[in-house]
Amino acid sequence: MSLTLENASRVVDGVPHIDDANITFEAGSFNVLLGRTLAGKTSLMRLMAGLDKPDTGRVLVDGRDVTSESVQRRNISMIYQQFINYPNLTVWENIASPLRLAKMADSEIKRRVQETAAMLQIEPLLQRYPLELSGGQQQRTAMARALVKDATLVLFDEPLVNLDYKLREELRTELRELFKERNCIAVYATTEANEALALGGVTTLLHEGRIIQSGPVTSVYRQPTNVTAAELFSEPPINLIQGRVTETEITFDDYVHHPLTKELSKLRPGDYQFGIRPSHISLVPQNDDDLELPMNVELAEISGSETFMHVHNEHFDMVLQLMGVHEYKSDTPIKVYLPISKLFVFGPDGDLVHAPYHSSKE
Repeated sequence: MSLTLENASRVVDGVPHIDDANITFEAGSFNVLLGRTLAGKTSLMRLMAGLDKPDTGRVLVDGRDVTSESVQRRNISMIYQQFINYPNLTVWENIASPLRLAKMADSEIKRRVQETAAMLQIEPLLQRYPLELSGGQQQRTAMARALVKDATLVLFDEPLVNLDYKLREELRTELRELFKERNCIAVYATTEANEALALGGVTTLLHEGRIIQSGPVTSVYRQPTNVTAAELFSEPPINLIQGRVTETEITFDDYVHHPLTKELSKLRPGDYQFGIRPSHISLVPQNDDDLELPMNVELAEISGSETFMHVHNEHFDMVLQLMGVHEYKSDTPIKVYLPISKLFVFGPDGDLVHAPYHSSKE
């Protein structure tokens, strides 16, 4: 089965929610929709499911127009942020409920419930009620109820956002494994770039209702088509610095200068935006082409085993993503090291003109 949105647009109360979407999802694929809040992820999934109809364009399944078909006639499952379970039913009955609605034979219901519960490691919980479960167990139950139908299209609308970090990592890993053997289309919506990278598969970037890039996750991450794509697929967002290329050097804001490297010598002289991911900047030299920049600490934000350091000077601001705990007081002068070989270069129109080389090990 393939699912295609063809020139699909959706407007609600005069506000465009989806703007001329063209995309195809193939059977057996795991797909991630990545975008900020209100980017259009849920709106796009509702069009795919048949919960909403596009104002213009079509929805096709294997080339057949299903735009006007109701959601009841489509073999889909959808999993939401909230733990939507029936509180008066046991876990077993919650999982079995869509199969009973489909009037499936009791023997087949028993087999499917047992198999799905085993996949999601909730077999010991089958006789409990939802209110007796932890948050992670409730979400596993909701996921089991969606997966037990063996739907051809399974939609995940930020299903792990309300869970703690450890549970989210655990369930992410399980999701990847679950869909390796299934021939359905899985679509997972998230606001987090790191979650998209962890899940893998095909990533589609959404911004203000428009699809701005789609492809294998590593390709989209390494070759963002424009500034917006680079900002969306970097967590924290990619640092952007105005600069210029001459016949002999690159300069940032006419403040710092660096000899033109072999890779960047292919660029035409002119003005550009240079992007550098926070994780590529360091406090000590790491590469032969590192550019030393004097900065001042604005904030050192410690987050578990990482520190997000916000630094600035009179020309530009940057964020560093550093491993470990780094405690600095505000306004502390420091030097940071920016590798020229890791620079993304965007033209005046915001489109990518140069991406750093990546080895197969990265």
